This record gives sequence, C-alpha cells and structure tokens, in this order.
Amino acid sequence: MERKGGITAVVSEEEVTTALSRTTTVTSEEEKTLRMRYGAKVSTAAPLERAYGKNEALADELMVIEMQLFRAMRARMQKAQAAMAPKNPAKDKIVRALRKRKPS
Repeated sequence: MERKGGITAVVSEEEVTTALSRTTTVTSEEEKTLRMRYGAKVSTAAPLERAYGKNEALADELMVIEMQLFRAMRARMQKAQAAMAPKNPAKDKIVRALRKRKPS
C-alpha cells in the first residue's frame, strides 16, 4: 500500500525498546502491537509486573502461590526428564526374559 503525500520515518528496534522502557502511558495491547510490529524483544531480566499495588498481605500471598507453582513445575520437569532418560538395553533384555519365565 502506498502513502500519498506523507513522511515515512524509519524506526529501529533499539529506538522502540528505549521508548517503551521510558513510557508509562502505553496499554499492554499497544505495547504488544509495537513490539510485534518492530521486532522489539522484552528483556528476560526484566521483572514481571505485579498486580497487588500497595497491599502487602496480597503480595505475600501471591509470593507463596508463585513459590508453590515453581516447585510443582520443577518436580514435573524432573519427572519428565527421568522418564526420557535413556533405557538400559541389557536390563530390558533381562526383564523380558524373567517375565517369560514366570512360574505358573
């Protein structure tokens, strides 16, 4: 699509990232749109936004829930890694042979 009689500005990813880090008036949808359009990535070291405001009791409760979820996720990942561990073919052969020899 061509623009008629307009000025086109070239914006880099660094400029968008810098501008987004300085602004507080952009909604989350607008920020997402800008990041997608210009390819600006969110820093992985950036802290997540907190929704509790100045309520310290709610902050503590959310922290406990977050820790429980993190522990559960870690346990689930360890279980999945253990299930994906390479099998020992010699052990599998012995188990199959023993199953065939079941006493009747």
